[in-house]
Amino acid sequence: MTIQRALLSVHNKAGLIDLARVLSTHGVELVASGGTARALTQADLPCTPVEEVTHFPEMLGGRVKTLHPAIHGGILARRTPQHLADLRKQGMQPFDLVVCNLYPFSRTVARADVTEAEAIEEIDIGGVTLLRAAAKNFESVTVLCDPQDYLTVALHVEKGEPVPIETRRHLALKAFRHTAAYDAAIAAWLGRQAEGADAFPAVLTLSANLAQVLRYGENPHQRAGFYRWPDTPMTLAQLSGEKEMSYNNYVDLDAAWGMAQEFARPTAAIIKHTNPCGLASADSLVEAYQLALAADPVSAYGSVIAVNRPLDLATVEAIGSLFVEVLAAPAYEPEALKALKRKKNLRVLEVKPEATFPYAMRTVHGGLLVQTPDDALEPASAWQVVTQRQPTAAEMTALDFAWRVAKHVKSNAIVFTTANEVVGVGAGQMSRVDSVRLAAQKAGDKARGAVVGSDAFFPFPDGVEAAAAAGCTAVVQPGGSMRDAETIAAADRLGLAMCFTGVRHFKH
Repeated sequence: MTIQRALLSVHNKAGLIDLARVLSTHGVELVASGGTARALTQADLPCTPVEEVTHFPEMLGGRVKTLHPAIHGGILARRTPQHLADLRKQGMQPFDLVVCNLYPFSRTVARADVTEAEAIEEIDIGGVTLLRAAAKNFESVTVLCDPQDYLTVALHVEKGEPVPIETRRHLALKAFRHTAAYDAAIAAWLGRQAEGADAFPAVLTLSANLAQVLRYGENPHQRAGFYRWPDTPMTLAQLSGEKEMSYNNYVDLDAAWGMAQEFARPTAAIIKHTNPCGLASADSLVEAYQLALAADPVSAYGSVIAVNRPLDLATVEAIGSLFVEVLAAPAYEPEALKALKRKKNLRVLEVKPEATFPYAMRTVHGGLLVQTPDDALEPASAWQVVTQRQPTAAEMTALDFAWRVAKHVKSNAIVFTTANEVVGVGAGQMSRVDSVRLAAQKAGDKARGAVVGSDAFFPFPDGVEAAAAAGCTAVVQPGGSMRDAETIAAADRLGLAMCFTGVRHFKH
């Protein structure tokens, strides 16, 4: 079953002419639709227009071209005596190869100014039908939806041999995944139009492409992979480092990157197990890194570091011999990158901004939990001062910094900060007062004059009392506890200033 007859109907014409030239040179009859036929003709390649096969012209402005029994009968026919007899009876011939890719729906609806009419016109009907028909009949037909696979098939044609069944099965699987992702993108977009952008869809249709098989998951006995959403540009580039990213590296990178991007000033975030062991902002990146490292230099060993500015040589030199698993920045100065490439065990990543995925998800027993991302942050101007003492201007600046950090720390989350650096963190404790005590222990003498950020309310006054005993002067928290009055009274008694934001930022 060598390829003798091919149908070509593509929107993305990359590689089309090279493939068609190989097919034509080796005696394959080319049938093509619309713009594909014009492209082949312009390249002086012989082809039969689809309408000469269907004996029916394109209609409805091109909406109907290949939807015809002469096309789909030729694709779906198995190579059995009965099917081949049916084709002969109708004057039809089988197709051995279908080359098709689809209108760029996702790219179109990603435009901010796209209209509903424009989006609807990018919903491919004929192409999806061609791919599904050819993929269903992979026993007899080879289907190509990705130009990267053209060479594989072309090599078999050049050798005059059939495309192996294993290859046809793999290409069919790829085609079905392609159409599934396409339908998922349409369903997601139409759901937003029909149900509202803020509504949770009645059916959550997801599709993602495997970008990397990871060495293992959180632990060596677990398998893992990194998947990317379809039709999105690559936003992570590993510029250096002999080892590939691991599952835990990606998790920590996500946490580190989110923290660094929270701030407008040059900022460095040093992360261990998704929590900051150091985070600071300053007038320069090197100063921000030095302040972040000073918070907990012991825990910084084996960390993931992210910055929100192009990384310069001065910061690289400040990092020095510290063992770091991953370093992430939006860009690197040439001399800085040159120096980093000498560190063979350091993974150096360039991270580009990308559109925020509308949902945060995690699997649980029996299903999937879905929520919108916690991308809100309450401005200090909207907070309520609940104590007798008003925060000073310097304390308000520090409280705003602390509140931004606390949002990214595992609950129960307590952070001690100055106006621009973290000095102590208590994360993931079962008791909030224990988180305060842990932050105080980490901060040591730096707690004196620091402020406190708490991701959720203090259920008892003991947390505020422990913070005051450590030397902190002001607190920001959501409020909302049944014992708020007791906590406020304790703050007043201890001379603390305290603000309520009215919004909680649990991070489980």
